[in-house]
Amino acid sequence: MAKRTIVALPGDGIGKVVLEEAIRVLEAAGFEANYVEGDIGWEFWCNEGNPLPQRTLDLIAEHKIGLFGAITSKPKDEAFEELAPELKDKGLVYSSPIVGLRQHFGLDICLRPCRTYKGNPLNFIRRGPGDTIEEPEVDVVIFRQNTEGLYGGVEWSNPPAQVHDALMTHPKFIKNFGATPVEELSVSTRIFTKKATERILRAAFEHAKKYGYKSVTVCEKPNVIRETSGMMYKMAQQIQKADFPEIEVWNTNIDAQMMWLTKNPENYGVIVAGNMFGDIVSDGFAGLIGGLGFACSAQYNPETGIGVFEPTHGSAPKYADYPVSIVNPIAMVESACMMLDFIDEQTIATRIRKAVAEVVEEGKIWTYDMAKMVGRSDVIEKGAASTIQMADTIIAKL
Repeated sequence: MAKRTIVALPGDGIGKVVLEEAIRVLEAAGFEANYVEGDIGWEFWCNEGNPLPQRTLDLIAEHKIGLFGAITSKPKDEAFEELAPELKDKGLVYSSPIVGLRQHFGLDICLRPCRTYKGNPLNFIRRGPGDTIEEPEVDVVIFRQNTEGLYGGVEWSNPPAQVHDALMTHPKFIKNFGATPVEELSVSTRIFTKKATERILRAAFEHAKKYGYKSVTVCEKPNVIRETSGMMYKMAQQIQKADFPEIEVWNTNIDAQMMWLTKNPENYGVIVAGNMFGDIVSDGFAGLIGGLGFACSAQYNPETGIGVFEPTHGSAPKYADYPVSIVNPIAMVESACMMLDFIDEQTIATRIRKAVAEVVEEGKIWTYDMAKMVGRSDVIEKGAASTIQMADTIIAKL
């Protein structure tokens, strides 16, 4: 049987390092594939004016599966300043290549699991009765709508006349902003469609049913953002009643959820939200299981079979040039396991996850974040494991 081809997308900074180590773990676990490298990230923005070249889109369209490291993303003005001089008069505007990737391929379902590793020194703990210490087991899966909402990119500064005229048809805009000079206005839209909202809700309910979660929580703000958040919650109620009556549907406001996730995180199972609130709540739950060094994700389109798998951390450029890499590769390794799940290689994924769990529980080797050190280049001398050492230890367990 021919080997599968995976598009490796190193990106920027530490993305290159953790991706290389994850591929080593995959190979040691017995996953055989060909890897082709796709160009993405800051280097290509600076030199070509496009952080997501068409040649990379073509590779992903051909091979379907991408394993992604991390990217550097900067504000509009800083991005423009770093463009090559010959490109600065071309009218180019930087936009995130990972957001572009999601929208180009319709990768509207984003899955972010947050599960406790036994023995992880970074696990959330709280005080219990009689000054006891409790360490609740977190097992939460966040489904984040990936292509709409505040990340849709429909926004303006100094909006054109037709946009301003449309806004002026809304009485609340007239009352609160009608007297504001148009050149002083910046407007970002939050657009939800019924089709995409139904897809993310059904994905959440189907996951809950498949893996035995008792509830799906809609984490939005329908009491204030009545049209978009309200639509998602109403649709969730309809879908649950019609097709998933055995699964409870809960409703939490994003602000209250951020309080409750440190009060009773073990009560939650599957959470579903729009783009921005899903981003926020998934980082919040990731903090309970050890932070971004343990936070993995999948984004995919079930109709096309295209999926991209990545850790949710950034490129951490300050760490990229250290003589020995210190970053925790587990989030990248776990993202590779999500890729294996997606392509029906669950046996290998289970082996890798078991090896990671054993390494964490043994506690003989910790990266700097697990050892609660400040991320400096001297942490290796102080006893922290390097990126390569952590990968080597996982491989040894395999």
